[in-house]
Amino acid sequence: MTVALPSLAFLGAGSMGGAILRGVVASGAFVDGGIIATNRSREKAEAFAGLPGVTSIALEEQPAGNADAAAAARIVVVGVKPAMVVDLLREIAPVLRDDTIVVSLAAGTTLDTFASVLGADARVIRSMPNTPATVGKAVTGLAADGAVPAADLALVRSLFETVGAVIEVPEDKIDALSTISGSGPAYVYLLIEEFTRAGIGMGFSDADARLMAEQTFIGATALLDATGEDPAELRRAVTSPKGTTERAVAVLQDAGLDELFGRATAAALARAKELAAGA
Repeated sequence: MTVALPSLAFLGAGSMGGAILRGVVASGAFVDGGIIATNRSREKAEAFAGLPGVTSIALEEQPAGNADAAAAARIVVVGVKPAMVVDLLREIAPVLRDDTIVVSLAAGTTLDTFASVLGADARVIRSMPNTPATVGKAVTGLAADGAVPAADLALVRSLFETVGAVIEVPEDKIDALSTISGSGPAYVYLLIEEFTRAGIGMGFSDADARLMAEQTFIGATALLDATGEDPAELRRAVTSPKGTTERAVAVLQDAGLDELFGRATAAALARAKELAAGA
């Protein structure tokens, strides 16, 4: 079934905004009124110019492009860096319609920050997607302002469901969610990098080591998805008693892998709080 969405504006179609935009286009969703994307430079704008149904604006050529895009859209996705959010909101506030839904991609930027510029009645939703949105495999957390009607939240949920799974959480959980699903792809890529290095260290060529590492992760997650089994059960199925895998897993566990992941996610959460405080 084709998803129908209202007009969209992506203000600051950088790495994350661009991933969502490309994911929406790839999903085949019908966007009534089309999609407008803005970027500061002509070079970045050209990256989206060829996408079907997308109007790409370079702000260096059209300085009022953010306001023009926001005025034409029902859903406005704010994708600029956190430090730039307030200035952008001041720029677009006069042109927003009463029923405009503003969706934030900015890490650490609170709903109160949006309300302080747009007003308490503004319909604002914080989102925390991850970059697999580009291939329709995102996990997105949504936290809604109290002024957002249920129907509008459902509409934004439909937007992000075109690029993956969606979890609705209270705002005080959105930063914690970001440490798992938001930053999570980087953790996975790091593990693949290290797994590849281990293969090279055992005498395999760079290409073969990379193939083994990448396809092992791809295959393991595909099996997890296909079976719906608990990861611990699938791990135990591979881990024969007194076998090679059991010995390797014991090394990882003895090294405090659980504590290491706890420290990593705690560090990411601390940084999110720093961003919220303007640090």
